[in-house]
Amino acid sequence: MEQNQPKSSDVETMPPSKKHWYIKLKERWGVDSDLQILLIFIVFGLTGSTVVYIKGYFFQLVGFTSTTPGWLKTTLYLIFIFPAYQVLLLMYAFIFGQFDFFWNKMKKLGKGIKRLFSRKRKPNE
Repeated sequence: MEQNQPKSSDVETMPPSKKHWYIKLKERWGVDSDLQILLIFIVFGLTGSTVVYIKGYFFQLVGFTSTTPGWLKTTLYLIFIFPAYQVLLLMYAFIFGQFDFFWNKMKKLGKGIKRLFSRKRKPNE
């Protein structure tokens, strides 16, 4: 039986509204190489797996149990694990040769967060 999946040449010639998710992602990220996309996925996968692994040890070190309130776990997670994720992401990105890609994305994220928390000034100030 023949499946109705598009060939790679068909995917690239689809109308913009019907483009394959993979092609849309490459365009959005400004990536030309299939290998680079693969490496980016690997970096995300390794970083996420490492954070899940570290989180257990961190919670154990802090002394969290099943009775620890969720708000406390979430607060400490955001304070300690979220920054660790960013550092690990850049470390794995460096190892896999994708540091520039991730560094640019992090700078963009930082600007967005800064804009979110910055005070808006009135035009007369």
